[in-house]
Amino acid sequence: MTPQQKFIALRTIVTREVLRFSRIWIQTVLPPMITTALYFIIFGNLIGSQIGDMDGFSYIQFIIPGIIMMSVITNAYGNVVSSFFGSKFQRHIEEMLVSPVPNYIILIGFISGGVARGLVVGFVVTLVSLFFNPLSIFNLWVILSMVVLTAILFALCGFINGIYARSFDDISIIPTFVLTPLTYLGGIFYSINMLPEFWQHASLANPILYMINAFRYGFLGITDISLLASYSISIGFIVVLYTFSIYLLRKGQGIRT
Repeated sequence: MTPQQKFIALRTIVTREVLRFSRIWIQTVLPPMITTALYFIIFGNLIGSQIGDMDGFSYIQFIIPGIIMMSVITNAYGNVVSSFFGSKFQRHIEEMLVSPVPNYIILIGFISGGVARGLVVGFVVTLVSLFFNPLSIFNLWVILSMVVLTAILFALCGFINGIYARSFDDISIIPTFVLTPLTYLGGIFYSINMLPEFWQHASLANPILYMINAFRYGFLGITDISLLASYSISIGFIVVLYTFSIYLLRKGQGIRT
């Protein structure tokens, strides 16, 4: 394929993925808005007023970056896993694989759709947060770079889940039993400095902790984890998962019989 043909193929896949979630925005964008508002009302205002300050900031200021990142993670992941498994279920992913379109174009197309949904929902959640507390921005570059890296990373995770899933039930197992616990234990609602020493060290095994802390640094200028470690972990996981995803596509894992 020529570069122009590859671009057309990529644009087609990305357009389909974006239209897929934007046409049903009531199911994809509206629920995170409502959930976020409930988080801010319950945790930010009601419970937060009893907790007091966190590292020199009000509790609601402290949790806003984490809640935004949580919405990005779940939506980037969920968009890709449901879309790719839907392609398998409807039996049209085979047509893409036997076409001249390179595997990396197919992968980037699906991932771009997940990133787009994650960023759209993250932006909407950020707007909702403004109704509860004004946002401060300490480092815009850190905010933008970390949210994009995180969306890419979990879109890749969703892609791999979609490859291995054999039924619609399988696409909910990882989000329910792995992704959700890791997200809630990733420092959204607390600083790991509040934990006993053993659990502080145990928390360092959670990759989401690094992303949320870097994202919070972009807003507030505070973090429990060094930025170097956060970026290294994020980029390292992206490289490994991207390579593994390409391998699975070439092998036809979960697709070819």
